[in-house]
Amino acid sequence: MLKKLFLNDIFILYLIILNAIIIFISGFDFGEKNNFTLSLIDNGITILFITELIFKLIQFGKGYFKSNWNKFDFVLIVLSIPAFVAFILNANVHDFSFFLVFRVMRVFKSFRFLKFVPGIDHLIRGIQRALKASIIIMLGFIVYIFIVGLFSFYLFKENSPEYFGNPLISLYSTFKIFTVEGWFEIPEQVNNSFSSTRSFFTYIYFIFVVLSGGILGLSLVNSIFVDAMVSDNNDELEKKIDNLELKIDKLLNQQ
Repeated sequence: MLKKLFLNDIFILYLIILNAIIIFISGFDFGEKNNFTLSLIDNGITILFITELIFKLIQFGKGYFKSNWNKFDFVLIVLSIPAFVAFILNANVHDFSFFLVFRVMRVFKSFRFLKFVPGIDHLIRGIQRALKASIIIMLGFIVYIFIVGLFSFYLFKENSPEYFGNPLISLYSTFKIFTVEGWFEIPEQVNNSFSSTRSFFTYIYFIFVVLSGGILGLSLVNSIFVDAMVSDNNDELEKKIDNLELKIDKLLNQQ
């Protein structure tokens, strides 16, 4: 009876949903007693997940790891164990930064919900196709961000250190401009101490950056990614279409 319960996907789905709700609610401060109760429920669900894993390993043996979703579940459950151990030992996570990291990892248990999303396998295959098709253009775009970020750093590091004070900050500011997030605030801030002539050329520079990276660059990356994702590169389907075309041609020739 207990074994069937933990092998039931519907029961596990309910546990995942309940766990996600508990983790969300526990982010609020309801007082020490209530927060402890929520933490107790959260770790109780972790015990149930570990029990589920044990039953499935016994049931399927090495075959358990043939499924990518089972591998995914295994990693997420293992990541939640250190937080459970810290709770049992009553460790103060604020005194041990590595415990705090593992405590945060308990959130990843909610990702188990993905396996129950209808059509998720088809969606993942589409993402894989899209990544393969757009990897070169994405790498080129990253290199372009790197070049523009470094160039902007050397141009504006003295006048706008909050946006271009070091190469890393400059790369982040450049990415913000590319996403059209800070396309007008950053140029305005940079131009505060510039002469009218230098301000003019600075505006021209940022217009070029927004057009080349924010509009053309991101649009190109998005279009290639989306086109590859929605296309169904099914070899078997293509063969059926080719065979159907051949049959139609034969019928037309017989008439």
